[in-house]
Amino acid sequence: MAEGFLTTHVLDTARGCPAAGLRIALFRLGPGGRVPLAEARTNADGRTDAPILPREGFAPGQYELVFHAGDYLRASGQAGAAPLFLDEVPIRFGISEDAHYHVPLLLSPYGYSTYRGS
Repeated sequence: MAEGFLTTHVLDTARGCPAAGLRIALFRLGPGGRVPLAEARTNADGRTDAPILPREGFAPGQYELVFHAGDYLRASGQAGAAPLFLDEVPIRFGISEDAHYHVPLLLSPYGYSTYRGS
């Protein structure tokens, strides 16, 4: 049985708080394209309530998290004029180890960053 799993969270760096209610989709990337695996919303702490990729579904490979930032920015009054500078934020990454992967998003209306967390 796999020991690895994937978690994520989103911090609103413009407001200095967790980004609650932000929709996130997870895809596995392969020769046939993107395969949807999961979708979740962040809670009040900016995290998903459970791992977005739990141990049962964990496997090495290429993945993509899509953060629906535009919906969040509109709801929080930070959207600005249309079209939005940031709407959907895709982050593609590889999983090579049977371990905990944590891929957070630090978000503002005009920029973002990510890293492999712990």
